[in-house]
Amino acid sequence: MSIKSLIINPGSTSTKIGVFEDETLLFEETLRHSTEEISQYAAIVDQKDFRKKIITDLLESKNFDVKSLDVIVGRGGMLKPIPGGTYAVTDALIEDLKAGVSGQHASNLGGILAKEIGDAIGVPSYIVDPVVVDELMPIARYSGVPELPRVSIFHALNQKAVAKRYAKECGKDYESLRLVVVHMGGGVSVGAHEYGKVVDVFNALDGDGAFSPERAGAVPAGALIKMCFSGQYTQKEIYSKIVGKGGFNAYLGTNDMREVTKRAEAGEEKAIEAKEAFILQVAKDIGSMACVLNGKVDQIILTGGIAYGKEVVEALRERAGWIAPFTVYPGEDELLALAQGAIRVMTGEEEAAKY
Repeated sequence: MSIKSLIINPGSTSTKIGVFEDETLLFEETLRHSTEEISQYAAIVDQKDFRKKIITDLLESKNFDVKSLDVIVGRGGMLKPIPGGTYAVTDALIEDLKAGVSGQHASNLGGILAKEIGDAIGVPSYIVDPVVVDELMPIARYSGVPELPRVSIFHALNQKAVAKRYAKECGKDYESLRLVVVHMGGGVSVGAHEYGKVVDVFNALDGDGAFSPERAGAVPAGALIKMCFSGQYTQKEIYSKIVGKGGFNAYLGTNDMREVTKRAEAGEEKAIEAKEAFILQVAKDIGSMACVLNGKVDQIILTGGIAYGKEVVEALRERAGWIAPFTVYPGEDELLALAQGAIRVMTGEEEAAKY
């Protein structure tokens, strides 16, 4: 018997939805929201009814019978740190999404919308591997400053999905493998997956690991402190240098790796150097995570939009291919990853985790 699912992935200015029958996509839509529409709501949670109506109106316009659905899946939001897995959307989970216990983000609406729509038609609702997935081993939390422990915020959904895909394709259990997974998109995260858990990872949000198209990654701490107290910048301006205006944005004025590559191929020295620096930093992160796994790495997996760039993949293979073989799954199919998480629970392959 097939499983029909509705997937809801809210972003800051859009809501992506997909309808799947098992792992086959029946249709998907990206519903765009103007600044004017969003700005009329004081808080993210206040957008709930607005976004819900847009979703249900779309389904109605396609003459899709909502009651034919077996499960609703929402993108996980900024919850308390939790282990990876597919979580049933409970009242406690909803309360923490509304409160934004780890921060306010549009993805917090994913579970809220999933539960409302699911409850209305009497089917279960889930979230899958939110960005706050935290499976770090205790010694990975040490930063050198007790008040500033290292944290786990990364592309958990895509990292876990491609790791499980690789395991399935090679006929092994995810829980039996040691993998280094590299997500390269607007942010970069590199994780050490040891026997089903991400025991160490570079925080992809605000101040760890390689720089990316929009983020600065790790920066010299002493110089950053001096910048903070120079009186030249507000806290908001400093933070935007780390998240949003950092990385390639800061060096080249673009967050598009395709443009960086085009400019590098045209001979622009600054673009060539920045791209090589990016590759060096990602390779160093791979090496670091290989050390976490004691050098016993079964596979290095590259994913995210930048993994479409064959020259980036080959350059990383040249620098880090001596550690382990490479597998490349370019892009980030978040809708499918969310559907797969629900399918694993609905078919009994996994148990739903409890929040």
